[in-house]
Amino acid sequence: MTSSTQAPPPTEVLLQMISGFWLSRTIYIAAKLGLADLVKDQPRTAAELATATGTHAPSLYRILRALASVGIFTEDEQGRFVQTPVSEMLRSDVPGSMRAVAMVELGQEHFPAWGNLLHSVKTGEIAFDNLFGENIWEYYAKHSDDANNFNDAMSGLTEMSNQAVLAAYDFSGIGTLVDVAGGVGGMLSAILQRYPDTRGVLFDLPHVINEAGSFFAAAGMRERVTLTSGDFFQAVPEGGDAYTMKFIIHDWDDEKSTTILKNIHRAMNPGGKVLLVEMVVPTRNEPHWSKFMDLNMLVMAGGRERTEAEFRALLANAGFTLTRVIQTPGPVCVIEAVQA
Repeated sequence: MTSSTQAPPPTEVLLQMISGFWLSRTIYIAAKLGLADLVKDQPRTAAELATATGTHAPSLYRILRALASVGIFTEDEQGRFVQTPVSEMLRSDVPGSMRAVAMVELGQEHFPAWGNLLHSVKTGEIAFDNLFGENIWEYYAKHSDDANNFNDAMSGLTEMSNQAVLAAYDFSGIGTLVDVAGGVGGMLSAILQRYPDTRGVLFDLPHVINEAGSFFAAAGMRERVTLTSGDFFQAVPEGGDAYTMKFIIHDWDDEKSTTILKNIHRAMNPGGKVLLVEMVVPTRNEPHWSKFMDLNMLVMAGGRERTEAEFRALLANAGFTLTRVIQTPGPVCVIEAVQA
């Protein structure tokens, strides 16, 4: 018998890694069924939860028991399942909820595409496109429920990253800030709340911008934001002092990313800057979420996560000079560049 202080043998470590998708799919069931929402007010038994979700009680109990073993829910002496800080983040009504993220990453599009990863490794092609016969954006245009889950997931990740970005970067002195592909405006609204002298321009696809007006109206900032739609491969709004993009450049290969950045370069005011909120891949062997997110880009969209040197070269090709890479309290960085 090994002592509790000894590291597990390599076989056990590898077995845990191999079976990691068992846990992932179990989390998906909890998210899909809304189990965290059902126990938010009081603990419930598996039988009660099965009645509420239309599932098989003995099988649901086995799901809950497994989740409780890793800190997602706990089971009390009465056989009731109780919320934990981790399961709390699977509730749909908490800031930064991960419920939609779990459903997107482990549901109908990402999970099957990851099963086709070998195709990408052999060919360099996008696994999703090969499996589904269309790209992810075309898929979402035809599957509104999955698209809504994706948008909710991005909103959840935005909640998580906004405060980290605001803690790391000083936006003071920016007169007009243009958020390119900024969704309904989660990051832009957080910045404008902190910096009352800044005006915002939100730019995205028409169906996204249609939802943004009510979002900013509810936040009491509608008069401080110009909403405009279009295709960033063609042009972006002119006249910004700074342009932000969060989790956008990693969706695209170098050629398409350069096109977007050149359009920003042409549109910005003299002396303007671009601020990319992205992960930066460490060059050594240290664990970092970016290294597996990079594989997700290979599988899903054909983009990539990049090292600092790769960002520097990409920005230079678009006419920018990288000035700073600022690490936030989270896994993302703010990559600042100015016109060369």
